[in-house]
Amino acid sequence: MGCTRSALPRSIVVSDKQITPKPPHAGPITVNFKLADASKPLTGAHITLEADMTHAGMAPVFGDAHEVSPGQYQGKVTLSMGGDWVVLMHITLPDGKKAEEQMDVPGVQSK
Repeated sequence: MGCTRSALPRSIVVSDKQITPKPPHAGPITVNFKLADASKPLTGAHITLEADMTHAGMAPVFGDAHEVSPGQYQGKVTLSMGGDWVVLMHITLPDGKKAEEQMDVPGVQSK
């Protein structure tokens, strides 16, 4: 079975995606982003984070993102090594619909 990604409904927007520290390095990182529906903050979403290296053979790492203010979410994952990573945001909307958003994290530095 192939891997599929669910697109966000047209009115849902993920914006202001940021990773800290800058530049990112192996170890804990913080993922910040905003979630909006028709330009209004979208509250009450459940979001898990999955970070994967862009090459095969590495186990993914997981974390949760929590709402820190209306529509503003923040989560942490620990990157196990330097290289190119992708963070997937597995989003469950308040109405139960599910979707994913991807954030590329290239050039993670080794410790």
